[in-house]
Amino acid sequence: MHRTTTLPRDWWDLTAEASVGNSAEQDVVALRAEIDQLRRALAGRAVIDQACGMVMVLAPCRRGPARNLLVDISRQCNAKLPDVAAALVAAWEGEPLSRLMQRALRRALRRLYAEDRGCDSPPTDEPSGRERP
Repeated sequence: MHRTTTLPRDWWDLTAEASVGNSAEQDVVALRAEIDQLRRALAGRAVIDQACGMVMVLAPCRRGPARNLLVDISRQCNAKLPDVAAALVAAWEGEPLSRLMQRALRRALRRLYAEDRGCDSPPTDEPSGRERP
């Protein structure tokens, strides 16, 4: 199984500054900053995996298309992937999704179903006729 992960260019850049002259202490500061970044990444990963699992069950689809659906929603909403995943998990637990995220979810699901059917053209955003409130 081949897996490709794309990370932002500045993913490993450290933002901690050391005001000490000792290189050992600078290394400690840098390592602590890296540990903080990894903890944040792992926390986001858990909610992303949970949201992927929800999409896989509800759509139904495999993991790749489920993650692509979440990425599609995050791009449409101009939000970070962990934030989109957290919103979907919260919606499952009764919190309302924003109107923007609802529309993005509908579009992403239409694309997923169109790809599954093998359609060449992307689906339209809203059905013809009246606009939904």
